[in-house]
Amino acid sequence: MRMTRVDAGIGAGSLVVLGVLLLPVGVGFRLLPPAARLLRRLSDRSRARAAAWTGTAIVPPDPLPAPPPASRGPGAPGRAARAVLADEGFWRDLAWAWLEPVTGGLLVAVPLALVEYGAFGALVQPFVWRRLGEGNWYAFVPVHSTAGAGAALLLGLAFAAAGLLAAPAVLRLHARLGRRLLAAPRSTRLTRRIEQLTDSRGRAHDALAAELRRIERDLHDGPQARLVALGMTLDRAGRLLEADPPAARALLREVRSSSERALQELRDLVHGIHPPVLADRGLGDAVRSLALDSFLDVRVEGGLPGRLPAPVESAAYFAVSEALANAAKHARAREVRVSLAYGAGLLRIAVADDGRGGADPSRGTGLAGLRRRLDTFDGTLALHSPPGGPTTVTLEIPCALSSPKTSSS
Repeated sequence: MRMTRVDAGIGAGSLVVLGVLLLPVGVGFRLLPPAARLLRRLSDRSRARAAAWTGTAIVPPDPLPAPPPASRGPGAPGRAARAVLADEGFWRDLAWAWLEPVTGGLLVAVPLALVEYGAFGALVQPFVWRRLGEGNWYAFVPVHSTAGAGAALLLGLAFAAAGLLAAPAVLRLHARLGRRLLAAPRSTRLTRRIEQLTDSRGRAHDALAAELRRIERDLHDGPQARLVALGMTLDRAGRLLEADPPAARALLREVRSSSERALQELRDLVHGIHPPVLADRGLGDAVRSLALDSFLDVRVEGGLPGRLPAPVESAAYFAVSEALANAAKHARAREVRVSLAYGAGLLRIAVADDGRGGADPSRGTGLAGLRRRLDTFDGTLALHSPPGGPTTVTLEIPCALSSPKTSSS
């Protein structure tokens, strides 16, 4: 199978080179675009295999230029071929097609050769050494006797084991080497990065405007309305102070009660913007506070080595809060496990529940809002929620520690 893929890559690369060489005589204009698309399909499969086998994600280049709508004109094949030749990803695919048999083929052949040679020593040498005569050697072991055959058996098993143990590392090395050729050009990655940042900045502005409108609406409908009513009650009490002191005192008691409710509403509003436990104790203790307040059985594992930037802590806190709410409301979970970790400049939070699964961000479960919240910090959200459960939501936010954790004396 490996040789078939190598042969396919060489064949597609040869077809592309033939198309380039035949450009001066005109035939290459019609041959090059379909050959380039065939080569791109092969390189896409190689990227998919690298991700599936080794977990190495390779950013693909932009799609090849599509054929022009009016492809019947006399100049259409020439325009399509020139568009392919101007694509940097096409040249990377071509380089991969010719270098892959040398680099990848020889590299991947090492563990295969070890396993095959080991199988020969373990499964063949012990049975045929008498027929091979005095000049029979296996590696550095002369196989002239039963003892030599036993040594060949042990050495063959060692070779086979070495090949099997080396295979994953060789595949990862092969994927890293292939990424240099198969990854999108730097200019393409920078362009995509700019587009992503522009899009996330726009979503952040929209989210900020919506949050400001919410705060304004909450202030208008809650504390502001109570303060207006409080002022009117004070006016009534002032008019009754001389004529009906008992009624004035009753109104003043009502004013006191209204002021306490208005103060509590203001506190609730402030807590919704930035909870005090988050500002005082940090993200770890704030998440543990969420776990204590939840009616679910929530376990918080792991910890953080220090304080994170306040905006990151706030985003992570409300993201965990939303994930717990989804677990209770939509997944109908009973137990939830929250894992906190930080390393290599990355905050990682995993929220796993034992609910019914089947979560879908397009069904208004709040996951789309979580993604928009994390996009502001260039964070990512990964969801694993098969039907029947369990559901795991993984949040990752790149950030730096704002202060290390210090032990109190």
